[in-house]
Amino acid sequence: MTFVQIREYGLPAPSKCIGMQEFLGLTGLSEDMLVELIRMEWIQPARTVQDEYLFMSQDVVRVCKFQRLCTDFELSPVAGIIIVDLLERINRLEHTLKSFSRQI
Repeated sequence: MTFVQIREYGLPAPSKCIGMQEFLGLTGLSEDMLVELIRMEWIQPARTVQDEYLFMSQDVVRVCKFQRLCTDFELSPVAGIIIVDLLERINRLEHTLKSFSRQI
């Protein structure tokens, strides 16, 4: 578990955020590729007071999809990003459609 510093008291508080090294271990990404995804603003981690990255659990899922697509289909990073974004959009649209159909 990663801790975030509470400025007022100087005490660490539990956080559901994941530090960079743990994130790299969970996703299998290289540090260079992670920095590139951040630079392209596909992943937007929070920053600590010490200027360290903090990632959310949904970022792990997104990056794992990205990694698998790029590896399995020999895609470029940009193509992998586009496909993951489209899959997420389809998922949101399916949820919206289910919500509408329940209201009828």
